[in-house]
Amino acid sequence: MKENLTLRQAQHDVDRWIRTVGVRYFSPLTNMAVLTEEVGEVARAMSRLYGDQSPKEGENLDLADELADVMWVVMAIANQTGVDLTEAFQKNLEKKTARDSQRHSNNPKLT
Repeated sequence: MKENLTLRQAQHDVDRWIRTVGVRYFSPLTNMAVLTEEVGEVARAMSRLYGDQSPKEGENLDLADELADVMWVVMAIANQTGVDLTEAFQKNLEKKTARDSQRHSNNPKLT
């Protein structure tokens, strides 16, 4: 297991795994459907762990694993569409910081 795994390294690891163990990438639309399914599994875990629903008997709720599944599919989609998630995330953080520099601190609902 790698300590301090970067986003770029993780994206590369997903690509290497898919091209060797996984044989090839699913189509982008299939991966979009898989992402939707995985987000649904995160929602199921959240609703049972933190919401009002209780788990079904024998239901395994592993939120960390479900979140990792979402990350995996996002990285697969990024790889097959040529998106560098490290660069995209940095730009997105800069965008949010500029846009929301005062927005949340001035929101009375958050104080």
